[in-house]
Amino acid sequence: MADSEVVLGLLNDGNYTLTEEMDNADIVLVNTCSVRENAEQRIYGRLGEFKAVKSKNPEVVVGVLGCMAERLREKLNTDEARGVGQIVDLIVGPDEYRKLPSLINNAWHGEKGVAVKLSRVETYDDIVPLRTSGISAWISIMRGCDKFCSFCVVPFTRGRERSRDYFNIIKEVEELGKRGFKEITLLGQNVNSYRYDKYDFADLMKTVSEVDESMRIRFTTSHPHDMSDKLIETIASKNNICKYIHLPIQSGSDRILDLMKREYTSSHYRNLINKIKASIPEVSLSTDIISGFPTETEEDHRMTLEILEETRFDGAFMFKYSPRENTPAWKMDDDVNDEIKSIRINEIVMLQNKISAERNQEMVGTVHKVLIEGESKKSSDDFHGRTEGNKIVIFPKENSIPGTYVDIKITRTNSATLFGHIYKNHKGVKS
Repeated sequence: MADSEVVLGLLNDGNYTLTEEMDNADIVLVNTCSVRENAEQRIYGRLGEFKAVKSKNPEVVVGVLGCMAERLREKLNTDEARGVGQIVDLIVGPDEYRKLPSLINNAWHGEKGVAVKLSRVETYDDIVPLRTSGISAWISIMRGCDKFCSFCVVPFTRGRERSRDYFNIIKEVEELGKRGFKEITLLGQNVNSYRYDKYDFADLMKTVSEVDESMRIRFTTSHPHDMSDKLIETIASKNNICKYIHLPIQSGSDRILDLMKREYTSSHYRNLINKIKASIPEVSLSTDIISGFPTETEEDHRMTLEILEETRFDGAFMFKYSPRENTPAWKMDDDVNDEIKSIRINEIVMLQNKISAERNQEMVGTVHKVLIEGESKKSSDDFHGRTEGNKIVIFPKENSIPGTYVDIKITRTNSATLFGHIYKNHKGVKS
């Protein structure tokens, strides 16, 4: 989302405008992710849909942007990738978006464009993203990653870490506050390693939270190795910093964590969680889990289940391991067969869904401040919004307005969603 808004900002400056109808488009761009194989397969399917658009209007410029563009540039530029080489006119990596206007112009003159070089300095710090929503905004504070986890392609597709100018980030937050945005999310592959001059991520969070105390501040994502006591204390001390932390564990087994090159042990992670809960008793926690990493045994799997039981995350993103080319894990033997991976991931999902449902059930009867994001997908009579703990809430509209805060009393829940009604007579809100 944040990268797409940077691209929209660049094209808007070039007098291009956004259209909601693909049939009206002169340019069709798809922004991609390469973290998991499934994400890439979906993009191939999407490009197949663009083929119909291209057949109606051969002048339409089709471009693939982002991580997949950098990683699969050779395949995408030939017929090898299921014929999409005939459809794609532009292949532009995440550090080359500035070249888009000239590449698009060249494409209209019959010249295909490829720009995928990684940069050690590009942060798009001077580009004003074009944001189409007036409620929530995503601000990239850094790009790239230096961790080189053995399963991850990010350092190869997005390059090494570089942090944006501290003062420019503050200025951007100030402008968003003036425009009426109610929620800011600071983004990075590992925001905990942000550093600009003498300022670290905790300094940035503190200053951002003081710009406009009516704005909620979120961040994602954190690496356990770099989660500092200073940051935990900052989150605890500021009312408008959401008491929600996404902290990927990936596995409960120290042996697997070592193979993953995660730079921490399960004991370190447990101590960190205990410290967070002690400092922020109302915190909501989520995590990432990879099941079926090479050489994972049943015992390793059980260790992951144990840490889920012990920590009781509010939610988790859970995936079967899929090898990514050119990563260190790619060279390992993917020796956990798919049937066992499926059994294990199903056990993980079932356990986490049970825990999530129990955590949500504990909220029945409590009142929470909810930022209204828009109409519910399932009912035009309801709005949906989020609690400070990042939980989705569905409730009757009454006279409420998107982009405002309302107090909601939770009346029922399931593992994924809270349901309630506006609580008008409540004097204090548990956030």
